[in-house]
Amino acid sequence: MSVPRSVALERTLYTLVAPVLAAAPNLSPDSPVNTVVQLAGAAGIGGWVLACKSDAPGAGRKVLRWSPLVFAAAVGVAAKSTTGWGPWCLDGLLAAVWAAAGLLVMPFSRHTRRHHRPALAAPAPALQLQPDPEPSLAQPDDGADHFTRQVRQLWESRGMPGRTIVVKATAHPGMRHDLSLLLRASEAGRPITGLKEEDIAAAFEVDAADVHIEEVARQHGRGGGPGWKEVHVTPELSERRRKAPTAQEWWADRIGATGGPVPGSEFVREVRDKQRKVTHYIAQVPDEVGEPRVNLHTLAAALKTKYDEGRLFVTVDGSQVLVSLWDSSPLAQVFPATRELLTPDKDGRWVTGYLGNGQPARNRVYTDRGAAHGLFVAPSGGGKTQLMALHVAADALFGAVVMLATEAPDEKTAALGKHTARYGVGALYMIRLLRVLDALMEIRGEMPWEDGLIHDWDPGRPGCPYRMLSAYLDEFLSAARNGDYGAEIMDLAERVSVKGRKYGIGIKVAGQSIYVQDGFTQLLCENLRENCIPVVLKVAPKKVADMFKALGIPPEYIPDPLPRSFSSAEEGRIERVMRGEPEPPADSNTGGAGWIIENKQPDVLRTLFMDFKAGIDGYFPDTIATLTDHEIRGLEARELWFDWTEPPRPGEFGPEPSDDEDGGDDDAKKGGIKRRSGGGGKAAARRDAVTSPRQALEAIKKLSGV
Repeated sequence: MSVPRSVALERTLYTLVAPVLAAAPNLSPDSPVNTVVQLAGAAGIGGWVLACKSDAPGAGRKVLRWSPLVFAAAVGVAAKSTTGWGPWCLDGLLAAVWAAAGLLVMPFSRHTRRHHRPALAAPAPALQLQPDPEPSLAQPDDGADHFTRQVRQLWESRGMPGRTIVVKATAHPGMRHDLSLLLRASEAGRPITGLKEEDIAAAFEVDAADVHIEEVARQHGRGGGPGWKEVHVTPELSERRRKAPTAQEWWADRIGATGGPVPGSEFVREVRDKQRKVTHYIAQVPDEVGEPRVNLHTLAAALKTKYDEGRLFVTVDGSQVLVSLWDSSPLAQVFPATRELLTPDKDGRWVTGYLGNGQPARNRVYTDRGAAHGLFVAPSGGGKTQLMALHVAADALFGAVVMLATEAPDEKTAALGKHTARYGVGALYMIRLLRVLDALMEIRGEMPWEDGLIHDWDPGRPGCPYRMLSAYLDEFLSAARNGDYGAEIMDLAERVSVKGRKYGIGIKVAGQSIYVQDGFTQLLCENLRENCIPVVLKVAPKKVADMFKALGIPPEYIPDPLPRSFSSAEEGRIERVMRGEPEPPADSNTGGAGWIIENKQPDVLRTLFMDFKAGIDGYFPDTIATLTDHEIRGLEARELWFDWTEPPRPGEFGPEPSDDEDGGDDDAKKGGIKRRSGGGGKAAARRDAVTSPRQALEAIKKLSGV
């Protein structure tokens, strides 16, 4: 950087005078040089006094400019007072220090020369107000302060926008260009109707977005209402808010603004959980706004993520909103099942998985109404068998008798069956299991407790003579469509869903649908839904609305479909296209992800993972619970306790047809459709009913003899 000429001359003078200050008192104490130095020092002191007494600005710089003369006189006096050059050549050192200190005057001296000051970045143009405003023509002198009179003059020169006058103008502290105006209609009794942000922005030469007009409430000693407005002109605040907003300002502008993801919400606080790698944003919606409304897709964009990434989850609790933004999707994680998580607590609850907000998702083995039912819905590959295995383990760890029937065998179900009291495959096995459940309700209803009385099942009441029983029906709808046993399977399942809970009997139905048109009865669906915590996994996007509607979820709580994958897309697609390389395979990792429906609003969850390949024995108790001897004897007396894998027994499903009746031996082997006792008529009626297109087609084939 170039040095001004005056500064260079001043530095040269300091360099030349310094040796004279040290040598003159020692060579000739009475020399005129010493007298001149002393007089110059006295003049410097006089300059100090005048600068301190003056009210004009720049007194500090004037004192600084007189300092070299005063300090030079002090160096001369010190040199004259010492013997010779003083100890350690003190006279020379003092003169050298004076010269060095004088050189520091150079950068300060430039402040006194405006034409040498470096050019700075030009700030936003300040509001140009006249130093001595003229009296206002639109309103009389009311003793307003100097700033208000200046703004009034500017306001009148700009045409009094909206036919208003300035009652009060207030500058914002620490801001050169921001101010607030209290405006009143120029005509008494007239409302302010034509005032626009653009008119005010043009008057002050700022952007319209920097102008905000507010209503004025009536106060004591001051009017209010339609004839008054309060205006805030904040170009500096808006600029700072755009570049470096606070958390509250960012939320108000991007999230809580009208048309934003959570309109009307106000930021409360932000919490960072470093261990779990998630950031929580807590907001509050005022009572007058009503229920919080959340748009997940626009919220994801505001938080610089995508809804399909599965990183964003929202929890609404009354008027509060919790927004959880994970570093990576928790639904893409694997949560290993443990025996501790699967063991029910004193209230019968156990951990099924984890919600999107990180909370444990819990299910239950019983409710305050008795044994809990179960409803698991998932397409093929959605994690239904895994979910059913978790429930079987929880029931077994609770001490319940567990029985499992599936319509079709598979590896995982077979491994699970080894830890149950009874396991079998096919519709015939399932109907025999349901007949046992139906009979056990009658048997248990006659079993006295320790006090000699009969009670409904209650895990908290001591003296129960039987164990809780959980019956799992896998691929239930497929079995319910069976041409020979389907009608009775549905009939028995409906009956057990109504009464079984009172006798400690719960049925857990697993399938790919819960639609009535697919075979479910409305009563069975309602009983299961009301006495269990349903879990729905990996539903196709087009079926989400219908699925939750069938589960009784109000339209406002029906969730959006889950993304196809929770893994973020691999970057570098442009480079792969340029190189002609194929795209990496999509990671379809949504198995076990879905919703748990404990209340009206479904919550997203990822179920625990039970590793079948490593073995599942460690998840189950060492012993398998079974029915009591009394129950088994009662079932044997009803000819219901035997090997359920046997072919149909004679008379098991109704009287044997005679040889001259239609159907021959084939129908006899199938055993017909009537129950052996107590309900043949009802079962037959249900059997003949057509409840699905498939049953209608089968009926047509039978009638046509195909």
